[in-house]
Amino acid sequence: LRLGQPDLLNIPFLAAAGDAIFSNLGLLFAAGVAVGLARDNNGAAGLAGVVCFLITTQGSQTLLHVPADALKGMAGDAVDLANAAFKTKAIAKLGVPIGIASGIVGGLFYNRFANVKLPEYLAFFGGRRFVPIVSGLAGVAMAAVVGGSYGVLSGGLDALSHAIVGSGRLGL
Repeated sequence: LRLGQPDLLNIPFLAAAGDAIFSNLGLLFAAGVAVGLARDNNGAAGLAGVVCFLITTQGSQTLLHVPADALKGMAGDAVDLANAAFKTKAIAKLGVPIGIASGIVGGLFYNRFANVKLPEYLAFFGGRRFVPIVSGLAGVAMAAVVGGSYGVLSGGLDALSHAIVGSGRLGL
């Protein structure tokens, strides 16, 4: 990301490639943490972490309230676009913590449910295929928590960030 910036090498596609990584850190954490925690480092755990992350982020956006001043002076499609942009930016702020939590869910659920046996008519969804399903259900619960308490979570993250920056050398 840094190498592609105008004051360094000024290579826009290199900056875009770096931005792709930083913009999706939560998703990468969800997959990486889940696979790392899985008993046998199976990719099904990574899929479960990604499913949990996507459901949590998308579900929590529907519960967010956009302040009226963020939409002031807009009409028509501009209101819808500003509304969506506000919610996306708000949830992206919590992307890495949501990704880590989703990865933990995916990894632990893989260890717990990878060998589950379902009745014969549902056997296709048993075993490792069951893990993303239950992780998705956990994602719904996490979406309710994140969307319902966004102000508290965001304020806590801001306070933690300011405390680290304000602690000088210890923070570094």
